[in-house]
Amino acid sequence: MSTDDRAAVGRPGAYAKGVARRREILDRAIEVFQERGLQGTSLRRIAEAIGVSHAALLHYFESREQLLVAVYEHAEAQRDARDRPPSATAVGVMTRAAVDNAEVPGLVELYSTLVAGALEAGSEHGKAFFTARFERVRAQLTQRLRDEQSAGTVRDDVPAEQLAALLVAASDGLQIQWLLEPSIELERTLASLSVLLRPA
Repeated sequence: MSTDDRAAVGRPGAYAKGVARRREILDRAIEVFQERGLQGTSLRRIAEAIGVSHAALLHYFESREQLLVAVYEHAEAQRDARDRPPSATAVGVMTRAAVDNAEVPGLVELYSTLVAGALEAGSEHGKAFFTARFERVRAQLTQRLRDEQSAGTVRDDVPAEQLAALLVAASDGLQIQWLLEPSIELERTLASLSVLLRPA
């Protein structure tokens, strides 16, 4: 997934300098959240921690929610830009993404917090971003699963779009369990889904 494919969040800078400044703010924000976590951080306190004025932060982000969504989007883009071997299967794609998420301190917590917040009334940016993201991920997995069904490597008695939704749910749910109990073997457990998808 390229950054261009993602939903635009925040106020993009009109010029290259503004775009670069926004990227610097997001890079610093990721570091701050990794160091301090998410709780009790107002937009003003985030600005202080990042080292910019509250007014400067408001130039790029209208709310704390918008900033946090942009931070997650930016962190995910950095993760996806890493040189990783391609995954051939839908289960492999979800397993690799979950493992990569777990390697970035605070990213799974940020994701879980934002998804939960997107369900609250008035969460316009979060709801729009994650609705589009889930739709995109499900569509990509559905196509991959259809290809695997055609190749005879994945069971075809369940529609591919339903399998895709179940894979997303399994990955997200297991990552939440991992947050609560880090001893859970995230990679091996997710990879075992391939056994359940094999044709009978």
